[in-house]
Amino acid sequence: VQLQASGGGLVTPGGSLRLSCTASVLNLDYYSIGWFRQAPGKEREWVCSISANGMNTQYSPFVKDRFFISKDNAGNTLEMYNLRPEDTAVYYCAALEPIKRGLVFTRIGDYEYWGQGTQVTVSS
Repeated sequence: VQLQASGGGLVTPGGSLRLSCTASVLNLDYYSIGWFRQAPGKEREWVCSISANGMNTQYSPFVKDRFFISKDNAGNTLEMYNLRPEDTAVYYCAALEPIKRGLVFTRIGDYEYWGQGTQVTVSS
């Protein structure tokens, strides 16, 4: 099973990026999705999550009202606005097949499948 995060890049502060998470085998319609990030020298941290049915979302306080997660036909999208230098990190998407499709999961250990990550750099 392969998850692939894409869409990262270099952006100036205040800019925006759109990350995508796709899967080679899984049908992500049935999976809860989470985004995590890891900055150099720091532990991986949770960013946001969406339930399998796409009805429920949760956001870390650090990104709330700037990042928006959604599900679409291709998989999953993370739209990031008003980016800050402290958002610089490798961003990973993760997936799990939940018992209840409306649940949202925020812990690293909850997730079964992980992508390789995409680098986001916010710098002037």
